[in-house]
Amino acid sequence: MQAAQLHKYDKDFQLEVNDIPMPTPTADEVLVQVKFAAVNPLEMLIGTGSVKLIQDYKLPTTMGNELSGVVTEVGTNVIDFQVGDAIYSRLPLGKIGAFAEFVAIDQHAVALKPENLDFAHSAAVPLTGLTAYQGLHEELHAQPGERLMIPGGSGSFGQMAIPIAREMGLNVSVSGNARSKSAALANGVDQYFDYRQENYWEALAPVDYVIDTIGSKELDHERQVLKPGGKLLSLRMGPNRQFAQDQHLSWWKTILFSLAGARLDRRTKRIGAQYRFLFVRSDGNQLRKITQLVERENIVPAIDSTPFKLADINQALALVATGHPKGKVLIRF
Repeated sequence: MQAAQLHKYDKDFQLEVNDIPMPTPTADEVLVQVKFAAVNPLEMLIGTGSVKLIQDYKLPTTMGNELSGVVTEVGTNVIDFQVGDAIYSRLPLGKIGAFAEFVAIDQHAVALKPENLDFAHSAAVPLTGLTAYQGLHEELHAQPGERLMIPGGSGSFGQMAIPIAREMGLNVSVSGNARSKSAALANGVDQYFDYRQENYWEALAPVDYVIDTIGSKELDHERQVLKPGGKLLSLRMGPNRQFAQDQHLSWWKTILFSLAGARLDRRTKRIGAQYRFLFVRSDGNQLRKITQLVERENIVPAIDSTPFKLADINQALALVATGHPKGKVLIRF
């Protein structure tokens, strides 16, 4: 079978499409024929070696973190899935490989895909859905009535985070472009800031939580709207000591992350707030809860219309890295 593989970490890495053996599922795995795989900024972090301290792969490794597909074989211990099931998954971080015609996945990382979505749209859900769910429930421990701001929340992450936050009883504000305003308001946001027309940090009442999707250039503005005692959760700015402790990393990695995140910790502590970083993990049980939400709210994630096949993987990566995709970029098998 064909798979897109990383042969070395490099700031200008390119994936190679190779013929590799068909995987054989273990007793706890399902073998999946991939229909669509999504391309994410996470691929850039892995390929450049930026997250080697969190997860270092034995090279060459097949890349790709989320997919939709059909179960073609089940291991002897698998009871919740059978051949023919239409599934989707955020693959376990230690065993990625969605950019392949077939992949063996631990059953605990898999869920039946939403019935209201086709395979293409289903492939766009797991990573952002689990990021939003784990961020709000596990990192922020958000409570009903509290206030959340998501700068840059008009994109694919916000599309999943907004309904999850609203279901938890939060007051949600986001900033984004003008064309996304009506969709975000329909999705349930309480305040929407068109970043070309107004500065949210000058108009927004203090909030309990900020989820950062932009990076360090936005930090000063995000600090301005946080209440004392609030939390800033970043998906982009990098890990700190708290992240290392939560992940039970080795003592030397804890020291390195403590040093790397010290500036972020200091700047948030100055306003009496806390800094958190999230690196999302696979979780089939949580994915089933997300499936229920997607079906109930009829959430249809945005996907980019540019057609890519596996042979076009590096063009797809370039669009995600340097272009302006109109939603999730997908590889079709």
